[in-house]
Amino acid sequence: MTQRTREKRDTQETAVPQPAAAATDCPPADAPGLAQGWCALSALHGRIESHIERALQAAHDLSVREFSVLNVLSEQHDGPGGHLRMHQVADSVVLSQSATTRLVTRLEERGLLSRYLCPDDRRGIYTNVTPDGLALLVEARPTHNGALREALKDAAQRPELAPLVTAVETLAPPE
Repeated sequence: MTQRTREKRDTQETAVPQPAAAATDCPPADAPGLAQGWCALSALHGRIESHIERALQAAHDLSVREFSVLNVLSEQHDGPGGHLRMHQVADSVVLSQSATTRLVTRLEERGLLSRYLCPDDRRGIYTNVTPDGLALLVEARPTHNGALREALKDAAQRPELAPLVTAVETLAPPE
């Protein structure tokens, strides 16, 4: 099985609703409520993730999920509680444990991650970002952030998504 086929399978396992599909499944805009808000949030997420995915794939041959795993693991440290176990990584990137393990294996095969036994608990396995992984992450971060800004700017033009974009921008720390 090729890497692209595996990535496609893993993406399908955690499929994100596409904006067009999400918009047609939403209750009418004149029917406010929890379902309408959830539908708008889902549409915003799908739009943003699709835009970032295309940008990362084109510029760095990296999926959104791969970027997320590299990013989460790059924030580990050697102090107490500084390393994440696989289930913690899975929770952080919102994937199943098995999908996360497959993703980590692919990134390890590409030389972007390495694994080793936990020195305190031989049952545990830690995963670190390699120097090549860190270099790719540093290179890809501006692409990710630029695509995120573009997607938010585009979404802000849609009346049903504009309030959510404002909420997301309000959460961001000042640059």
